[in-house]
Amino acid sequence: MSEATPSRAPSFRRVLRAAALAGAPAEVLDFLLPLWAAAALGAGPAVTGALIAVEAVVSLVVRPLAGALADRFDRRLTAAVGAAGYALSCAGYALADGLASPLPAAFAAAAVGGAGGALFWVAVRTWTGEQGGDRLSAYGALLAAEGRGALVGYVAAFVLLGNSGYAAVFWAGAAASALAAVLLATAPGSPGSAPGARPAHGGPPGRRTLPFMTVAAITAAGEAGLWLILLLRLQSDGLSPTQVMAVFCPGFLVFILVPEHAHRVTGPLGRERTMVVAFAAGTLFAAGLAIVPTPTGIAVLWALAAACFAAQTPVEQATVSAAAGDHPGLGMGLYEGARLVGVTVGAAALGGLYQAVGWVAACAVAASASLVGAVLVPYAIRALALPKDDPAGGSADGPEGGPVDASANGPAKGAVPAAKDGGELEDGDVAAPSSGERARRERQGWYVHSALFAVGEAALWALGAPGWIGRTWITVYVVDTLWSWSYAIRSRKE
Repeated sequence: MSEATPSRAPSFRRVLRAAALAGAPAEVLDFLLPLWAAAALGAGPAVTGALIAVEAVVSLVVRPLAGALADRFDRRLTAAVGAAGYALSCAGYALADGLASPLPAAFAAAAVGGAGGALFWVAVRTWTGEQGGDRLSAYGALLAAEGRGALVGYVAAFVLLGNSGYAAVFWAGAAASALAAVLLATAPGSPGSAPGARPAHGGPPGRRTLPFMTVAAITAAGEAGLWLILLLRLQSDGLSPTQVMAVFCPGFLVFILVPEHAHRVTGPLGRERTMVVAFAAGTLFAAGLAIVPTPTGIAVLWALAAACFAAQTPVEQATVSAAAGDHPGLGMGLYEGARLVGVTVGAAALGGLYQAVGWVAACAVAASASLVGAVLVPYAIRALALPKDDPAGGSADGPEGGPVDASANGPAKGAVPAAKDGGELEDGDVAAPSSGERARRERQGWYVHSALFAVGEAALWALGAPGWIGRTWITVYVVDTLWSWSYAIRSRKE
C-alpha cells in the first residue's frame, strides 16, 4: 500500500464536507431522539423503542438496495438523494413537535431517515474506496470528517436545545443535510473508478465475505451495546445530558485528530494485525469499565479506545472495498447491513442484560464480543483471498505468495500517476504531496481545528462543563498545534 496521502480531488473534498454536514445531525439524532420522544411526544419506552426500530429496520432493508444503486448509477447523486432524505427526516421531526397527533409524522420521519441514511452512507463510503490506490488514507480522511461533524453537531445541538428547544435542533439538522445534498449534487468530476483500477476478486461479494461480515456484526454488537449501557450508567449516576457528552468529549477529539494520520502505522502493520490489536484493545476497554466506572476513568478509557477504533475502522472499510471487486457498492451495502444488525441486536441484548444482572456482567459480554472478533478476524481476512498490499498489507505478494499484477491494483508503491492532457491529474488519481504542499494542508487543517476549539471552549464555558474537560481540550489543541506547524519548521513528505 502506498504511504502517500492522496492529493484530494475537488469532488472528494466535497464528499468530506458533505459527510461532516450530514453526519452531524445523524449522530445527534441517535442521542437525542429517545429523549425527544419521551419529553416532547410523551412516548413511553415501548413507543420510543418502536420509533427507533422503524428507522433501523428500514435502513437495514434499504442498505443492499443502496449498494446496488451505488454500483449501477452515479454515486454522487445517490448520496445526494440520501442527504435529502436526512433533511426531510429532520424536518419531519421538527414539524411533528407541534402537531396534535405527532406520532404518525414521527414514524414517517424515522422511516425516511432510515432510507436516507442507507443511501447516503453506502454511496459515500463506496465513492471513498475509489480514491485511487490509497484507500486506507481516504477512509481515514472520511472518518476524521465524520468526527468533526459529530463534534460540531453535538455542540450546536446542546446550545440550541438549551435556548430554543428540540425543534430548533431538528431544523438545523435539516439545513445541514440539505447543504450536504447540494454539495454532492454539484460536485465536479466522475465518481466512478477508472477502468482496470479495481482488482476482480472472484466476482460479486458472496460466501467468501461471510466470515468478515460476521466479525463486523459481532464487534459492532459489542460496541453498540457497550455505548448504550455506558449512557445508562452515567445517567443513573445523576449526570445531565451535557455532562454525559463532556465525558465522551476526549474521545470525539481523538476521532478528529487520529484517523488522517493512523495510516502511517496501520499501513506497515497490515490489516490483520491492525484489526486484531484493535479488537484486543476493545476487550481490555470493556473489561476496564467494569473495574473503573467513574466518569473520569470512563473518559480516559474511552479516549484510548477511540484511538484504536480510529485506526481500525478505515482498515475495515478499505478491506471491504478491496474485497468487493467490481461490485464495491454491493460489498459496502452488505457490510453496512451486517454492522447495523450487530448494532440493533447488541443494544437490545446488553441493555436487557444490564437491567437483569448488572453492570459487570454486561461489560463482560461486551468484552467477549471484541475478543471473539480478535480471534476470528485472521481467518475472516484469509477467506477474502486479498493481495497483502491491498489496502493495508505488509508485502507485495498475492494471496498464494505470488506477485500481484500492479495494473490490477492501482499505482505501485511510491508511484506518482502521470498527468493527463493539460497537465492535470484526473479525479481519483493519487500523487505523493510535496513537503510544501503537505505543510500547507497541515496549516489549513489547523485553522479548522482552531475554529472548532474556539467553538468548543465557548460551549464548555456556557454549559458549565467540569474543569478537567477544558484542560483536556486545551492539551489536545496544543499537541495538534505543535504537530501541524512542525511541517513548516521541518520540511518533510508524508
